[in-house]
Amino acid sequence: MGHPGFRLTGLGGGLFCGAVMLALGCLDRLLLGASLTVYGVLFLPVCALTALWMRGGDLAAAPLVAPIAFATGLLAVADGDSGLAGHVVGLVTTLATQAGWLYAGTLVAGLIAIVRRLRMMRRRAAQRRRTA
Repeated sequence: MGHPGFRLTGLGGGLFCGAVMLALGCLDRLLLGASLTVYGVLFLPVCALTALWMRGGDLAAAPLVAPIAFATGLLAVADGDSGLAGHVVGLVTTLATQAGWLYAGTLVAGLIAIVRRLRMMRRRAAQRRRTA
């Protein structure tokens, strides 16, 4: 899969991933009545794109921003009673019950980051051998 002409920094990747997940969470609530399965499925490609679009030096941030973005989007999807305490309990409960999607997206971002990092290291080693 190709990448755009830009690369995301660690902060940019976090903002991108969080903003997209919040937007998808709002759309999920609006269109599908807060389907947690749909939200989880949509989380996976967002994690993959975030890891693919990050700069090489910031790849370690990809699996770190994924869980934060997942929780950010859940603010729109999680059910809770009225009041702040009710919303916090709803968010924590949803995080606990949807942990599989959270782990899967974080794993996707981590694996892509590791593969990209290994490819960068091999490329640099080959370049050093050519110049030596």
